[in-house]
Amino acid sequence: MKLLSATQIRQWDEFTIKNEPIVSLELMERAANACTRWLLQNTLAGTYYIFCGKGNNGGDGLAIARLLYNAGRAIKVFILESDAKGSDDYISNFRILHHLSAIPIYQVRSEKDLPVIPEECILIDALFGTGLNRGLTGLAAQLIDHLNNAGAPVISIDIPSGLFCDQSSRGHSIIRARHTLTFQVLKMAFLIAENAVFFGQVHLIDINLHPSYPDLVDTPFYIINQSMARRIYRPRTAFAHKGNFGHALIIAGAYGKTGAAILSTRACLRTGAGLVTAHVPDRSVSILQTAAPEAMVFPDPEADHIATLGYTPELFSATGIGPGIGTGVKTKFFLRGLLEHEALKLVLDADALNIIAGSPGLLNHLPPGSILTPHPREFSRLFGEQDNDFKKMEIAISKSMELNVIIILKGHHTLVALPDGTGFFNITGNAGMAKGGSGDVLTGMLTGLLAQGYSSKEAAIMGVFLHGLAGDLAAGARGMEAMTATDIIENIGSAFQQLL
Repeated sequence: MKLLSATQIRQWDEFTIKNEPIVSLELMERAANACTRWLLQNTLAGTYYIFCGKGNNGGDGLAIARLLYNAGRAIKVFILESDAKGSDDYISNFRILHHLSAIPIYQVRSEKDLPVIPEECILIDALFGTGLNRGLTGLAAQLIDHLNNAGAPVISIDIPSGLFCDQSSRGHSIIRARHTLTFQVLKMAFLIAENAVFFGQVHLIDINLHPSYPDLVDTPFYIINQSMARRIYRPRTAFAHKGNFGHALIIAGAYGKTGAAILSTRACLRTGAGLVTAHVPDRSVSILQTAAPEAMVFPDPEADHIATLGYTPELFSATGIGPGIGTGVKTKFFLRGLLEHEALKLVLDADALNIIAGSPGLLNHLPPGSILTPHPREFSRLFGEQDNDFKKMEIAISKSMELNVIIILKGHHTLVALPDGTGFFNITGNAGMAKGGSGDVLTGMLTGLLAQGYSSKEAAIMGVFLHGLAGDLAAGARGMEAMTATDIIENIGSAFQQLL
C-alpha cells in the first residue's frame, strides 16, 4: 500500500472533487460526519471544547461542532485568531455556525483569552492540519502549551496540531493527543518513533476519497500489509520435498548465549527451510541438539567461541550470522573470512553488525543483497548518530543504495530500506516484542525465507510482516507483558496460515 505525502493527500482531495464530482464543502461535511460518528460512539456525554484554526482543519472543527450540537451535545467553540482571512470552506462553516446562536463562539486573540479548561471536558483539536510547514510560535504555541497542560483528554482531527506530516517536528510546540482521527490513510508522521508521544491512538476515518487516485501517483514509501505479504508468499506444491526449500546455516551463540542460537535456529525451522545447520561453539552442541533436534549442528573447534570456518559456505542456500556470537578477536577474523565469499546470501544481525561497526571498511565487502537488521543503537554505531528519526530513515535508504544491501531498521514500525531507494514500513507487531530474543527470531526467519529462494527484498518484506504478525498472535494469547521470543516462534505457523 502506498504511503502518500501531505501534498499527495491534498491532491487526492482535489482529484475526488474533480472526478466524483463533489464540491469541497461537501467533502468537508463528509469528513465532519465521519468524525462526529466516532465521537458519539466513543466519548462520554460532556462539554466539547473545540479549538479551530482558520484553515480547512478549522473548517472541519466548525462542522463537527454543528453536528455534535445537532446530536444534543454541549459545545463551546474557540477560534484562534490570526491575520489570515481564512479558507473559503472555513468561512462557509463559520457563517453556518454563527447562525446557531445557541453555540457560544469565543475568539482567542491574546494570552488573556486562553480559557479555563475543566478536566471533565473533551478537547477537540482542529487548529492546524497536514499542510503545516513551519513550527508554531507566538499565540499559537501558547495555546498548544495551554491545552497540553489542561489535563483534559485531547482528540485531534487528522493530525495533532504542530506535527509535521513528512519531516521532523522535534523541538516544536505540538498537541499531545490521546486519540487522532486521521482521514483515509496513515500519515508518515504516525510511523516515526519520535512522534509517538503526540498522536496517541490513531483511528483511520474513511471519507470515501476517489479510490483510483493512489494508482496514478508514485511514492518512494509503502506500508507492508497482508495483501502485500500474500502476493509474495509461495504456497507449497503437493510434490515438494525438503530439497526444494534450501539448506540454511545459522551462525550464532557464543557460550553463555546459546539461547540466541536456539531461537534463531528454531525460527528458521518454523519458517520453512528444508534443512537447517547451526554453527555453534563445541560446548553448546549438546544443548542445541536437545533444544532443536530437527537441526544439524556444526561444532566449532573452539569450546566457547565462533572462530573456524570449517566448511564451504557456498554449499548453503542462505546464512544468518550474529546473534550472541560476541566480538572477540577470533570471531572478528571469522566474520572477515566469511565476507570474502561474495556469492553468499547473508543476514547480519547483532554482534555481526557490532563487529562491522568497529571496522567500517567491512561494509564495502558485504555481498550484494545482504540483509542487515540493526536496532536503533546498532544503526547509530554503523552509520553515526542522527538528530531525528526522519534523518535516520534518510540515512538508511541512502546507505542501502550506496552499499547495495537491504537495511531493516527495527522498531515499532520497522523500516525496510531497499537499494532502489524505496522504503517499506511494517504495521504488524507490538510492544510485547520489546524483549531479548525477538531479534534473534527475526534473523532465523529471514534466513529461512532466503534459503527457500525468496529474493532479499521479498524475504525482508514478508519476514518483518510475519515476525510482527506472529508477535501479535502471541500477545493475544499470552499478553504483552508475559509473552516471550519463544511465543513468537510458536505462532509463526499461525501467521503463515493467515496468508492462505
